[in-house]
Amino acid sequence: MTNILTYFAGVTLTVLVPDDFGVQALSQVDGVRPVRYVPGEPLPSDAQNAEVLIPRFLAGTDPREVFAQLPNLELVQLLSAGAENFVGKVPDGVLLSTCRGAHGGSTAEWAIGALIAIYRDFLVFERARAEGRWDYHLTDTLQDKKVLIVGAGDLGEQLKRRLEPFDATATLVGRTAREGVHGQDELPQLLPEFDAVVVFTPMTEETHHLVDAKFLAAMKDNAILVNGARGPVVDTDALLAELSSGRLRAALDVTDPEPLPADHPLWTAPGLFLTPHVAGSCTGHAQRAYAIAAAEIARFAAGEQPRNLVHGAY
Repeated sequence: MTNILTYFAGVTLTVLVPDDFGVQALSQVDGVRPVRYVPGEPLPSDAQNAEVLIPRFLAGTDPREVFAQLPNLELVQLLSAGAENFVGKVPDGVLLSTCRGAHGGSTAEWAIGALIAIYRDFLVFERARAEGRWDYHLTDTLQDKKVLIVGAGDLGEQLKRRLEPFDATATLVGRTAREGVHGQDELPQLLPEFDAVVVFTPMTEETHHLVDAKFLAAMKDNAILVNGARGPVVDTDALLAELSSGRLRAALDVTDPEPLPADHPLWTAPGLFLTPHVAGSCTGHAQRAYAIAAAEIARFAAGEQPRNLVHGAY
């Protein structure tokens, strides 16, 4: 690590960038020469000497074919906070840095919107509007709700900060306990006490099906599960069973499988608010992502260690 960073200090880095906006953003960074490439097409002739690669946002394809064409690659800088498509696939000695901090605010905003939509019956009222019915009735409210946030990183902190002005209380759960954060091993005791559980964990072998039948059974009746992490964090069949019984409700921005096949039972599951992986996809997302990416690459170009480096699974 130290040798790589020392070597690149003061040297102009070639950075492969997947869009014109990124080229413009990286052009402002000292010691960096951005080169535009088109994902899925042959790399440009001057790309083989690139030291840094920025994959496109939410890239879902296996990147190893591209890595094989880049013998000088030293850093993969993501535009997403999630790194599950790259962990274990980056060549030995190549650093991997995420875009943590770019999409936490918008993803937390989505979670707030999903909870409000469910509690205030917005979907029920929209169906009544479409049918020309004046369906006046009392609704529930986000006020005074206890929300458990599983995932105490940037997303969790952003959501906690946004929940409190709604007079809801938020409790954070991390992989291990620390001041102000409960440990994941405490979930069996915590789950029955909360009105909503929001999952913002990274996707790793450890978190695959973290939300399984046992997890869901521990949640209180009529509670809401919100998944803004990755689809496989939740056992889809187990969730479908709880939704079908009417005991739990859910809001999903991610699913397993994804995208959902047209005949998948989640489409018609009761008590479900569903969006197509758009929590971080909103106005300004590219600017926020490239601001983080540019800062990470600037540190690397200056011989410093990027702050969002992935170590092991995360």
